[in-house]
Amino acid sequence: MAAASSPEAPVNAELGGVMRRRQEGSLDGEYGGGGSKLMAEAVVLAISKIGIVLGDEAIKYVIEKLSAKVTELTELPDNIELIGSELRMMNRVIEDLNTTNVSINVVKGWVEELRKLAYHVEDVMDKYSYHAFQLQEEGSLTRFFRGGHHVKVFSEIAGEITKIKGEIEHVKKLQHSWFPSVQIVQGNSAAIERQGSQSCLPDLVQDDDLVGIKESRGKLIEWLDCNKPGSTVITVSGMGGLGKSSLVANVYRRMKESFEVTAWIVVSQTYTIDALLRELLRKIGYKEDPLSAAMDKMDIHDLKIEITKKLQGNRNCLVVLDDVWKKDVYDQMHDIFKNLQACRVIITTRRDDFASLSPSEHHLALQPLCMTDAFDLFCRRAFKNDKKCPTELQELATSIVDRCKGLPLGIVSMGSLMSSKRTEHAWSQTFNQFRSELVKVDNVQAILNLSYNNLPGNLRNCFLYCSLFPEDYIMSRESLIRQWVAEGFVVSIENNTPEDVAELNLMDLIARNMLQVVDYDELGRVSTCKMHDILRELALCTAKDEKFGSANDQGTMKKREDVRRLSSCAWRDSDVSTLNFPLLRTLISLGAVISTHMLDSIIAKSSYLTVLELQDSAITEVPKSIEHMFNLRYIGLRRTKIKLLPEFIEKLSNLQTLDIKQTKIERLPRGIVKVKKLRHLLADKFLDAKQGEFQYFIGVQPPKQLSNLVELQTLETVDASDELADQLDKLRKLQSVWISSVDAEHSEKLFATLSKMPVLSSLLLNASDADQPLRLEALKPQSKRLHKLIVRGRWAAGTLQCPIFQNHGINLKYLALSWCGLEEDPLLLLAPQLPNLVFLSLNKVSSAETLVISEGCFPKMKTLVLKNMPNVSQLMIGEGALPIIEGLYVVSLPKLSKIPENIESLGSLKKLWLLGLHKDFRAEWDKNGMHHKMVNVIDLRV
Repeated sequence: MAAASSPEAPVNAELGGVMRRRQEGSLDGEYGGGGSKLMAEAVVLAISKIGIVLGDEAIKYVIEKLSAKVTELTELPDNIELIGSELRMMNRVIEDLNTTNVSINVVKGWVEELRKLAYHVEDVMDKYSYHAFQLQEEGSLTRFFRGGHHVKVFSEIAGEITKIKGEIEHVKKLQHSWFPSVQIVQGNSAAIERQGSQSCLPDLVQDDDLVGIKESRGKLIEWLDCNKPGSTVITVSGMGGLGKSSLVANVYRRMKESFEVTAWIVVSQTYTIDALLRELLRKIGYKEDPLSAAMDKMDIHDLKIEITKKLQGNRNCLVVLDDVWKKDVYDQMHDIFKNLQACRVIITTRRDDFASLSPSEHHLALQPLCMTDAFDLFCRRAFKNDKKCPTELQELATSIVDRCKGLPLGIVSMGSLMSSKRTEHAWSQTFNQFRSELVKVDNVQAILNLSYNNLPGNLRNCFLYCSLFPEDYIMSRESLIRQWVAEGFVVSIENNTPEDVAELNLMDLIARNMLQVVDYDELGRVSTCKMHDILRELALCTAKDEKFGSANDQGTMKKREDVRRLSSCAWRDSDVSTLNFPLLRTLISLGAVISTHMLDSIIAKSSYLTVLELQDSAITEVPKSIEHMFNLRYIGLRRTKIKLLPEFIEKLSNLQTLDIKQTKIERLPRGIVKVKKLRHLLADKFLDAKQGEFQYFIGVQPPKQLSNLVELQTLETVDASDELADQLDKLRKLQSVWISSVDAEHSEKLFATLSKMPVLSSLLLNASDADQPLRLEALKPQSKRLHKLIVRGRWAAGTLQCPIFQNHGINLKYLALSWCGLEEDPLLLLAPQLPNLVFLSLNKVSSAETLVISEGCFPKMKTLVLKNMPNVSQLMIGEGALPIIEGLYVVSLPKLSKIPENIESLGSLKKLWLLGLHKDFRAEWDKNGMHHKMVNVIDLRV
């Protein structure tokens, strides 16, 4: 029954009120949650670039020397610092404007002027740092004073800085003229909260309109059982538009009568805790007029006392905190609920990392609808009479639903839109304009903009950048963060490298459900991710408005001289002849058939180019035009057909990442050692794509004076040589090193050098041939970070007694061994030395006939691969072994005829492959009914 002290009102009316308040908007006025919040990501990036310039010791040194000779450069650093201060203040003005009622058109015009200014600053900072670094090279300062070129360049830069200062004054005058004093909307917290939230609740509360939620609804109802004592917190998470609020509202309607006190609180992004407490007090039935001045005068302490008094006299209560953006919302309220007899709190949030607010068994992470449910939901909206799709529209309807990728918000919105279309032709036209049509739908834009608007400034550029990749493109974690670093989106913080910070940004975007994880690596780290198609469509619209970038999905490129980032999945010769992108920073073309001539035509006119990603393209040579790209920091040529890296690569003094993996390049040019900012060098040549042969890949020949590249963090893969050990000895920042063609003559000195690397975390050693013995005695890592070891080649006798296993084994989490000859049971030998191993792969390892995983062994292992082991006829698993194993892959063990002993005890197993075994194995498996015993396994292949 309803609580006697609660306001009597039907639940649908209450939820309708919630929906109306959400749709009415909040403090953000016209450009709040329902529209596009004021953004100036360009300002954030310009501030970052200024920080890089002012923090670079080499640049400081050069300018100090130059200022003694060229007086107009004396004030250059101070002027740049002043510009940075002005931009930071203007960024704060934008933040304040997002809480005012100033005319949106006036403010948008001002922000556009500010954006132009910020882009100008970025261009000048890039030019400034490039030329300063060039002059820092040995002997360059002498040449500076002999010739007039650099004097002219730096005088021009000083002139540009003076011009920027004038532009700043112009922008400030515009602000003072049109909105001289920013009046932040004031008012008490109660009045603020009554304006409602910044999002709208999709009208999907009735049972008939809810599809694909039966299981989730059942779980929530079970968790809400009011007869169970104590306080329970339930979290429901997922990206915007998945229907979290709709699902919870449906359950709330069903369960409300079972609780004596109920309250639905919509949490705005601009909430205050006292406002939320007042709203809660009103909902549970304040004895006085809920709008009285007495309540508005209460502080947080008094409000909590009143709420506690109200709740303690009741047997049970249900509270929903809808659309929570910050963890401390519940942290600041939990003391109210924790001692109640039977209290249920449901929190809906877009952040998966808020799951910690509830026990793991009470967290519900919503996923997109499957195709069947998605199509059903679409038909309910598009064909309201009989909810069935006509035959002639089946193909188009399926295509529309597929584009929505299971997002209920998009499906419902497009279904409602298509319900007014009467002909197949009208449907076809709308589908061909899917992106523009979807963006016109207010609810879609409002709800998804909320997620974007809530991003901190440092994440917005990272997020928009991801939208440039093609639809459904699988983004590599490593490539993505290196491109973000190249763009200047992130900088180092304290002891963290820019790459570390970029990875934290990536994880934050994933936690906020702005990106979706596609796959994790063997150690549980995100390996690949993608962006939901509908989020991408809206992100591209924002990127266009912000003049951030543009994606050419159709193959036809329009001339846009203001575009700064450009991606294309299909280029045509006719496109490029008239194209001119003078401000272009990033050019992405993945798998597109591009001739070098076409590339040269574009690149030659783009002097600020920073990122060039041509992975999987059919080019056969490096475009010569990049020789003059002073700003180029990232070159991606992976899986192209390039055979030679030109000598002019030495001119790219700002280059940070060079990715030439799986190309035909076998030698690095000598001049590459002049690229002193290089951080990641990735190079190898694949000889056997199926990886069946020992030498399925080879490294590149390292240049002499490799030691000049002191900023290197990644070096994959170089051939061993007599000089390599001496060269590596000076590269103290290396984290990942892959070395091929290792001979016995190289081992001792090379391994001793590798052992001294202070931050080494990943190491691959590949012998020169399958018969070449690898002696690991000298490998005694000083770095406790070394957790990943890959060894390919025959082991010398006594290898398992070497320090890398005996002393360092406790630090290893990933071990892959190939072509090793042990003649004993490797699992039995390795287990005592490697207690923290998470991943183990044994491939073409000769061993004893019986492999034994003893009781309690490998307590942290999640993946075990046993492959191409012709001697093995039996596998035994002891009790309590592999307690958290998730993947077991037993492949190409032709003598294994018996079922691995005790395999059914592996309760955590999710993937089990038993392939290429003895011809009698499958019959034995079926005879013992093993399929029925492995019910926990999701991916079972026998």
